[in-house]
Amino acid sequence: MDKKEFLSKVKYDDKGLVLAISQDFHSKKVRMVAYMNKESLEKTLETNQVYYFSRSRNKLWLKGETSGYYQYLKGISVDCDGDALLLQIEQQGGISCHTGAATCFYQELTENVSVIINREKASTSEDALTKLYEVIIDRKKNPKEGSYTNYLFDKGIDKILKKIGEESSEVIIAAKDKNKEQVVFEISDLIYHLSVLMAEFEITWDDVKSELDKR
Repeated sequence: MDKKEFLSKVKYDDKGLVLAISQDFHSKKVRMVAYMNKESLEKTLETNQVYYFSRSRNKLWLKGETSGYYQYLKGISVDCDGDALLLQIEQQGGISCHTGAATCFYQELTENVSVIINREKASTSEDALTKLYEVIIDRKKNPKEGSYTNYLFDKGIDKILKKIGEESSEVIIAAKDKNKEQVVFEISDLIYHLSVLMAEFEITWDDVKSELDKR
């Protein structure tokens, strides 16, 4: 449907708001839930940058205006009743939550729940990379005494690059020795140090995946 028809399908509540669910365009994870009014929705469609309506501040809110973690609209749909929007977004910097987490839904109930899916099988390498990155970001924002990650950040970019060079060499040596277990070990070290470099430049795995998707 065209823009005019789409906007006519949206039903606002008595406060002029409609629920807006933001889903990552690449990973398909729900990143956050907020509200939009008519102005913020129209401005989002006009600019392709996501605007919400802040109920606490009672004003239009450009996502990322204070944090720098902007959201860019890649697609949008309205539900059958017209009272909820689903936004497909590309998250700049990989962080959507004001706490610094990738998604607002990081607090998970783990006890006394009937789990439908096998959580162990559901765990993917992408999840592991995201969790690793989140830990590194947390160390950067909340330094911890004795942390090797903080040591790297304190020493700066030259030290980080030196470690990446060293770990790359270790991968090559292990591969030349045809030692599979050692190759896995060294690749893990390399990925960790690459993640530190990414955090230094505020590059996320979603950014990397987005680039790979273009190729």
